[in-house]
Amino acid sequence: MLSSPKPQQSNESVISNTSWLNSAIFRRTAILVFLISFIVFWGYQIDIKLPNTPSLQKTLTPSIQPTAQEIGSYDVLGQVVTKDEATNLLKTNAGKEFLSANNGAVEINKSLIELGRNSFYKETFGNEVFLTDVTGILNGPLNIGNLTKAILSLKGKHTTNLQVEMDRDMRVGNRDFKKGDIINTGLDVPAGSLFPLGVVASINNGKVRVGITCASCHAKVNDEGKIIEGAPNNDLDTGTILALASNSASWFRQTGVNPLQIDESETTYIDATGKTARLPDIEALESAVDEQLLSWAPGNFDSTGDNKNNPSQNPSSYTLGAHPYGWSGFSQIGWFKGLTTLNSNVHATNSDLTTGADSSQDLLGIDKETYLGILLQNSTNTKFRLPPGAKPSEFLNKIDPTPGTPAINEVIKMPTFPKGSRFVLDGLIANSPGMPVAAQLNGMSAYQNSLAPPAYTSNNIESIQQGAKIFSDAGCVTCHSGRYFTNNHIIPEQEIKSQPSRALALAKFPKVFTKPQTYSPDTTTPLPQNLVVLNVPTDTISDEDYKLAYAIGNAGGYKVPSLIGLHVTAPYLHDGGVAVGKDALQINENDYQIVNPDQLGLSGTVLKQIVPDAGASLRALIDRNLRRRVVAANSSAPTLTLSNADGSGHNYWVDKQAGYTIQDQTNLIEYLLSLDDNP
Repeated sequence: MLSSPKPQQSNESVISNTSWLNSAIFRRTAILVFLISFIVFWGYQIDIKLPNTPSLQKTLTPSIQPTAQEIGSYDVLGQVVTKDEATNLLKTNAGKEFLSANNGAVEINKSLIELGRNSFYKETFGNEVFLTDVTGILNGPLNIGNLTKAILSLKGKHTTNLQVEMDRDMRVGNRDFKKGDIINTGLDVPAGSLFPLGVVASINNGKVRVGITCASCHAKVNDEGKIIEGAPNNDLDTGTILALASNSASWFRQTGVNPLQIDESETTYIDATGKTARLPDIEALESAVDEQLLSWAPGNFDSTGDNKNNPSQNPSSYTLGAHPYGWSGFSQIGWFKGLTTLNSNVHATNSDLTTGADSSQDLLGIDKETYLGILLQNSTNTKFRLPPGAKPSEFLNKIDPTPGTPAINEVIKMPTFPKGSRFVLDGLIANSPGMPVAAQLNGMSAYQNSLAPPAYTSNNIESIQQGAKIFSDAGCVTCHSGRYFTNNHIIPEQEIKSQPSRALALAKFPKVFTKPQTYSPDTTTPLPQNLVVLNVPTDTISDEDYKLAYAIGNAGGYKVPSLIGLHVTAPYLHDGGVAVGKDALQINENDYQIVNPDQLGLSGTVLKQIVPDAGASLRALIDRNLRRRVVAANSSAPTLTLSNADGSGHNYWVDKQAGYTIQDQTNLIEYLLSLDDNP
């Protein structure tokens, strides 16, 4: 059928439409230029930090049953005082003194938890300076332009893996990246947000910097775009993000690269003896560090700074009753049974490597000046770049954004400094100016102790009940006992037989330890002259557990973790090595078959951006034959061998050889997955 020809537009009409289009583009461009100019202008006038703490309505938390932490209870440097006990104590002068700040007491109330939640999402303690000006986190392909482009391409939708397109060819470590390649960052972006979860942008004097908060690793977005507070971000690729920075060599301490074994350059500095020395070749050091950072599995981060490449999985923040903290249980004394220590370690030690300068000789065999020189010799911001022939500590003092402290981040010296202690490993505690001592850290501890995982949905209550019996019969309850399914102890490495490197990570730290002390929690910073110094009790943990955590006279150990929230914390074990994809197994009535061996281990899941399945991964945890295949898959990946991740150990089996059926195994898995906000 013939149709009449489409009417031709007149020249006047075409010109009119073109003018309108040009006018619309002009208006949008003008608005964008105005907004940028406005932000930059105010960035020169005041400090701007974005984004704000997300509202509870953007999270699953309102639908989750809260923990048993009591509003009105107290924490006295690790000793819990219930609400009823506190009520009685406050009736006497002696009781009032016991629950006073002068005695180290902290009341757990709604305002403390609110401070903690805001700090969890927003507080960087100034780490954006080390990350941006020294590390150069925005000076590579993960820059403001590329990140903005990636977020805008979401069009308001959420993602659990912000993908950024490479804008250049790069040789990073032993890998070649090409322009146009897609970088899987693992950064989560909630629905409607313009910022990744846990990433804070600050504008000061017109300069944009980015920092990280607890939420980047310890919260994630679900399939509906809502935030699961406290769940680990188990695909966050910190290693790749750091490796793509321009001065990732400043993170050598978190890898196994010894800079003293790198050939010297022509760059001179003044070492600790006052002599002129030469720093290691920065290109060779950068390449070696990058290779090891790229070996980290997504969801893993090396938090020990022992100059060994042994990252561990990001843990959950379902912390009530889960002490001691850290995979080796090293955070074990002080407020909130060591949780405050762990929070400080993240923001004092793990996000500003200058905090390790005063202990670098004892822990790494690298003198303080050499250590600082290595960190600063290739800083992205020329203001922070060590001039040739300078003494690094004197240079740091001149450019330090936090004058009066021995580090770039916002920290205060504990009474023990420059010595560390079991309470604060490097003698420095994260603390913002004007805030009471440890207020933000204690707030985060109280907030984390209020978190629980979302409810696990199951239609098979009978299977869960049968699984509970098997959990007891198989002896799991020996270690995973009580309301939070942990006996709060540390298991020797020789017994647990997990990958041994991490268990030894803190073995040198006792060399710099002295008697643990702190200030009263009502002391406001900057620190006044008349200080109340408190001894931190050490009797809240056994001497045996202390020695195992720090590998004193032994090979170290791993703590017994809580089992709360297993359905949102896969993969399993400290290295996350027990990982199996959803399509790997076919479960039959009397057996299972591996139908897709390519989804076994970290190499078959997270390294391929495949989310490990909680149920299948738990089966690998308790079935020796399946675990053998998982460990073999991990061991076949050179990058995992380099980062000491294999998924070995915890050889406590519930399988055919142990006398259990496949249905028994399935029932136990269903029970383990059910340990949620109301187990």
